[in-house]
Amino acid sequence: MLATYGERAPEQVREQIDSLELAWLIHQVEQRYGVVLDLDDDLLMRMTSVDGAVVVLTEALAERAGD
Repeated sequence: MLATYGERAPEQVREQIDSLELAWLIHQVEQRYGVVLDLDDDLLMRMTSVDGAVVVLTEALAERAGD
């Protein structure tokens, strides 16, 4: 998903995520999964890397599935 921001190849995506990439990623996840994610500041701070974003988004989507 991050590669679609700026039309990059997946191998061009860096491990560190900047604020614009993070906003894009959250928007893409919300669109793809039809959810609205209300992530607090602590969760957003954990999403400064691809690995961190994967963990937070996986947890958030699993929580939403339980609603």
